[in-house]
Amino acid sequence: MGLDLDAVRRALRDEGLDGWLLYDFHGSNPIARRVAGFDASAKLTTRRWYYLIRVEGPPRGLVHAIEADRLDHLPGGKTRYAGHDTLDAGLRELLAGCATVAMEYSPGCAIPYVSRVDAGTVDAVRALGVEVRTSGDLIQRFEAVWDADALASHRAASAALHDIKDRAFDLVARRLRDGGPVTELDVQDAMAGWFEEAGLVSDSRPVVAAQENAGDPHYLPTARRHRPIGAGEVVLLDLWGKEKDTPGAVYADITWMGYTGAAVPARYADAFRVIRDGRDAAVDLVQRAVADGRELRGWEVDRAVRDRVGAAGLGDRFVHRTGHNLGEEVHGNGVHLDDFETHDERRLLPGTGVTIEPGVYFDDFGLRTEINLYVGSETATVTGPRQEEIRSLG
Repeated sequence: MGLDLDAVRRALRDEGLDGWLLYDFHGSNPIARRVAGFDASAKLTTRRWYYLIRVEGPPRGLVHAIEADRLDHLPGGKTRYAGHDTLDAGLRELLAGCATVAMEYSPGCAIPYVSRVDAGTVDAVRALGVEVRTSGDLIQRFEAVWDADALASHRAASAALHDIKDRAFDLVARRLRDGGPVTELDVQDAMAGWFEEAGLVSDSRPVVAAQENAGDPHYLPTARRHRPIGAGEVVLLDLWGKEKDTPGAVYADITWMGYTGAAVPARYADAFRVIRDGRDAAVDLVQRAVADGRELRGWEVDRAVRDRVGAAGLGDRFVHRTGHNLGEEVHGNGVHLDDFETHDERRLLPGTGVTIEPGVYFDDFGLRTEINLYVGSETATVTGPRQEEIRSLG
């Protein structure tokens, strides 16, 4: 991203902060590197660097003498350090006049995606009398908000994923109808080929999980570990991807359920209705909040879904968060819908996208439904079809 100092200063005023202190050591903070405009071709940085964007006044950097040019692409003066004494003095000078700064820090490591700055560096800043606050919502504003091109890329990826999902279910149904064998790996291999045809890229091959394997939320078939898909079984497809050749493209991520029989048994159908209703309760909550102009936190959405699933007696089977942010990585750096694995107090900001994916998991089967929701300034929109019932493949 290009660094828009005026936009950062507006955000700092909104958050009541004196500055945003970007810090990295040897690539330990990819968020700071992206905000500061480093990319894959950037010069090697093996020493600590700091870059402070103040709410008032020019930004300044602190760099090691043997890597003195590493921040030259950024505005503002730069101070060099070499020994630890000059580092300490340089950091003190850099932060002079600041009472509060944001860093990639999360109290109690509540949000690991944000927690990129080591405890010792936070200690060093605090020792100078400066309060360190989380940059979580700043990161969202400058990393997680989609522009019109990103939203278009997401919608295109979503349409392609739904087509691939349909082709995968059709493959399973056809093989079983013709009496031929079909394995999880066969279907995954076919889907990987369709990803290539559609111009999609992903950080993983898709999930194809039958019956008891669907009860493992992070099961992934491999050449060594997979099973045949038989009659009378649930089949879970989880697939995510983005456009390969579109700069700044963002992910879509969906999960659908099938059943290899003519009539879905009540045990599966009833459990699916529970997670479907929980999913839709989340959509309704976000849409009402956006329409009313009400601030909504990630944990609140998770809690609404979890309460609905718990009321149906399946709360102990819902063992992961409700959803995650979508960005240029499938698990983006924005707010997650989570009051289970973490307590995510970040806001759902206009221009961001999230998954909503409640699931229930048992020893002999598992179910999940996953959709994507785009949070606009006036409305929140589900960007693809919603599965209403388990799809019969018989």
